[in-house]
Amino acid sequence: MKSIICAIITAALALPTAAADVAIPVHGLWVWKSPTVLRAAQGMQALDQFCRSAGITEIYVSVPAHPDSLEEQELQQLVGRLHDSKVRVEALISSTNADEEGAPRTKLLDHVRWVLQFNQRHTQQRFDGVHLDIEPQQRPENKGPGNLGFLAGLAAAFRDVRTLTDAARMTLNADIQNKLLKGNLEQRRLLLSSVSRVTLMLYELSSPDDGTTTVDKIDKIKQSSEKFLEMAYQGLEAQGLARMAIALRTPDYGPLLPQMLSALDAANRGNAHYLGWARHSYNDALP
Repeated sequence: MKSIICAIITAALALPTAAADVAIPVHGLWVWKSPTVLRAAQGMQALDQFCRSAGITEIYVSVPAHPDSLEEQELQQLVGRLHDSKVRVEALISSTNADEEGAPRTKLLDHVRWVLQFNQRHTQQRFDGVHLDIEPQQRPENKGPGNLGFLAGLAAAFRDVRTLTDAARMTLNADIQNKLLKGNLEQRRLLLSSVSRVTLMLYELSSPDDGTTTVDKIDKIKQSSEKFLEMAYQGLEAQGLARMAIALRTPDYGPLLPQMLSALDAANRGNAHYLGWARHSYNDALP
């Protein structure tokens, strides 16, 4: 009887912690052209301070395809410094054609393997995950509403990378456009089951000079984010599907961006599919 009571108490004590883990949203930040950013005067210190002041909990730092020894050393120092500040670091890898088999896919996977090798060389300053920015929709043949012919190849690329990151116990996040969430049930299942996290680029809802009030902009953010979260998961069972972060960018809101990001948390914190928000990008905040 005593052992049963102890088990019940232990389980009860564990519940608030588990609930708190789910409820705490991710606050992400892209960092492009990392060699230039990190080599600026006090560049690493400035990025660390920005993360603290802006409430950033993870960053997506661009990793060159073939880093030299200095770039690798800078990345090692950055990861170590941000880990000391309790900030996760994901290796950001971009491509416009990695959805295609052959050389483009091989190039992507080789890039990911370099990140895994980096982690093996620097066990105390490991990347926590890989962040993919693959944009086949930028190619002319893939433009236009409803044109999702590239989706199967994109999901295959995600799965190939996930095989590597899962084995290395790393997270995998992928940037997506709202166009991908307008697919049918099977297309959305294919997308959301191929990767552990996705980040929706919710851009161009507003602009600083569109004449609308801050309240109007916040209302639009709330309504749009709720709509796309519902659209993404409608008809799908939650098990095994990626959770979704929502990204906003500086050109759409200027100095109002922090308020808009807070509005995302306020509107969606109770949604089990909502991962948090992401800010594009640190480079926009540089002088």
